[in-house]
Amino acid sequence: MKFLKAFLLFVVVFAALNARAQSSSELKKQRERITNELNELTRELAQTQSNKKSTLKQLSILKAQISLRERKIDVINGEVRNLNNQISENTNTVHDLQGQLDLLKRKYADMVLFAYRNKSAHNKLMFIFAAQDFNQAYKRLKYLQQFATYRERQAASIEGKQKSLNNKIVELDKTKTEKHTLLVDQEKEKETLGKERNTQSVAAKNLTKQEKSLLRQRQSIQAEVKRVTRAVINAELRERREEEERRAAALRAERARAAAAAAAAGKDAPVVAKVVPRKTDSQLLNATPEAAKLSSDFLGNRGRLPWPVSAGEITQGFGTYMTEGIRSESNGLDIRTNNNAPVRAVFEGTVSKVSNVLGTYMIIVNHGEYFTVYSNLKTTSVSAGQKVSTKQNIGTAAADVGTSDTMVHFELYKAGAAVNPKFWLADR
Repeated sequence: MKFLKAFLLFVVVFAALNARAQSSSELKKQRERITNELNELTRELAQTQSNKKSTLKQLSILKAQISLRERKIDVINGEVRNLNNQISENTNTVHDLQGQLDLLKRKYADMVLFAYRNKSAHNKLMFIFAAQDFNQAYKRLKYLQQFATYRERQAASIEGKQKSLNNKIVELDKTKTEKHTLLVDQEKEKETLGKERNTQSVAAKNLTKQEKSLLRQRQSIQAEVKRVTRAVINAELRERREEEERRAAALRAERARAAAAAAAAGKDAPVVAKVVPRKTDSQLLNATPEAAKLSSDFLGNRGRLPWPVSAGEITQGFGTYMTEGIRSESNGLDIRTNNNAPVRAVFEGTVSKVSNVLGTYMIIVNHGEYFTVYSNLKTTSVSAGQKVSTKQNIGTAAADVGTSDTMVHFELYKAGAAVNPKFWLADR
């Protein structure tokens, strides 16, 4: 029983250490990838700043830099937490090994002292010959032999413990050095983040009238995307509601006919199905088993959905923001990506709408009670009513009206209410 408990404890500890190692490795890869993206943005910003008419593009790059810088600081915080845990575990291990080593040394010192006091061959022979019989003499001889062997094993054990202790101390010092390096890097990132925010503020103040006009044009596009999306979802809900009302009316008519027939026959009215209470929007959109399953599967992938583009960074997040006195509201994410980047569906579903919005296209895909919206597309490769699969290409991203950067706008709705897509997409 004790062996089983010890084995289970070993399995748990090993699994925890392995999980932590994987987490630390993954965090390091994320930090390196973010650093590479930041370096690329820094080069682009330097090119843009040489053009005095590119303030709007500078703002876009700065927003992307700030977002990535904040993510990098979060990743560093995660790495520091892992290192703190590792330092704590290694410190405990060092103390434990030191205690074991001290105990082994004390026991070995006692054995050495005993051996010194009985080192002469005469004493050993007397110890053997003083036995009462041959059997006892044999046992005393074996005892002396085993004692010598045990001393050798104890000496080897002390040497092994000392080696393990030295290795753990080296590992502990290495971890502390790594933590110090990360903390220094973190302070540099925080300092750079502050400078970037100041630069963003200055760039916003330097917006020209033409650039402000472009911002308002972008607002108009976003408003139209919002209007079309609301119209599509409301039409879907209205159709489901009308179908529900027709079903309820049929039940009421059935009840009335049954009551009339019973009255004519002089009988009690038969029990018929009751009219179903008015359903919520979510219940309407999940009315069929297929829709309910699709919604459940979509919800089950929260935090793991693929990005609508294979490579890119968020330049504008979800919610309300101000740019030089111009208040804007984003129902989704602006994702800056590569030129002519394919845009893909983040989950399986059915295309509800493909529409032209002031020169670019938008696509709405239905996933049960959830809807995803992809706008600022240059081309489309799907049509309304078509079923799409996860990561299927549905079009290509277009240039942003203000910055000329290739960008896709991505939104997510649950039964008509916009939700922040950032918490649904997988970490990158």
